[in-house]
Amino acid sequence: MKKLVYTVLILLSFSACKSTKKVVGDGSLNLSAKSIIKNHYRNVFTKETLVARLKVKYIGKENLPGFTASLRLKKDKTIWISISKFGLPLGKLLITPTKVSFYEKMNHTFFEGDFALLSNWAGTELDFEKVQNLLFGQAILNLKDRKYNVSIQEKSYSLQPQKPYELFNILFLLNATNFKVNKQEVSHKKNKVTISYTNYVTINDEVFPKEIFIKASDGKDVSTVTVNYRSIEFNKKMSFPFKIPSGYKKIVLK
Repeated sequence: MKKLVYTVLILLSFSACKSTKKVVGDGSLNLSAKSIIKNHYRNVFTKETLVARLKVKYIGKENLPGFTASLRLKKDKTIWISISKFGLPLGKLLITPTKVSFYEKMNHTFFEGDFALLSNWAGTELDFEKVQNLLFGQAILNLKDRKYNVSIQEKSYSLQPQKPYELFNILFLLNATNFKVNKQEVSHKKNKVTISYTNYVTINDEVFPKEIFIKASDGKDVSTVTVNYRSIEFNKKMSFPFKIPSGYKKIVLK
C-alpha cells in the first residue's frame, strides 16, 4: 500500500489551450480581476510534449522515504509516470482523458478505471485537465466561469469567487509578473489541500514551476509533499510503455 500512496502523491503534485503570445507583467498590483484572468490564460503551456525527472519527498503520518520518478507527457492526451527508488522500479502510472491505470510492485496490485478513486483520495473532483493544470502551474478550475473579487495577498493577486461554490471553498493567488499560480487552495469542512509553486523558471520561452509544495489536512493529520524537477525537456519524441504484470490483484472501489 505504501507504493500506492507514492503514486497518489505524485499525481496530486501534477496536473490546454492553443499557443498564444506570452504576457509578462511589471509587478503592478492594481489590475482588475478580468485582466488578471485574461493574462493567466494567455500564459498557458504551449509545448507539445514534456519529459522530466522528479524528486519527491513526503512527510506525514507515515514518513515514507523519498523517491524519484520519470515523467512523460503529451499535452491533452497522456501523462505517464515511472516511479523508482535507488534505481529499482516501484510502479507505473498512465493517465488519459478517459482512464487512470497504475500498478505497484511491492504488493502486486493494480487499478484501472475512471478518476473516482483519485478524486476520493485528493478530496476534490479530478479529471485529466485538472491534473495537467496542476503540473503546469495553471488554475485547477475554469476562472472564466464566474466573477472574482481581487485583492493583494503575499505580493500576489488574490482571487476569490464573488459567488461561493456550493460544496467547497477555493482561493487562488496568481503571480504578479508571470500570472501563473503561486498558490491554490481547496477546502471542504475540515479537509484542506493547498498547492504552492515556490519557484518558476523560464525554459525555451516557457514559464515552468521548478518546485511544487502540497499540504493536505483533515482536521487531525497533516501531510506534505515536495516535488522538485531535476530536469525538464520539451518537444521530444517519446513512447508510453505500460503493461500490468500478470498475477497482480485489482484494487476495487467500495
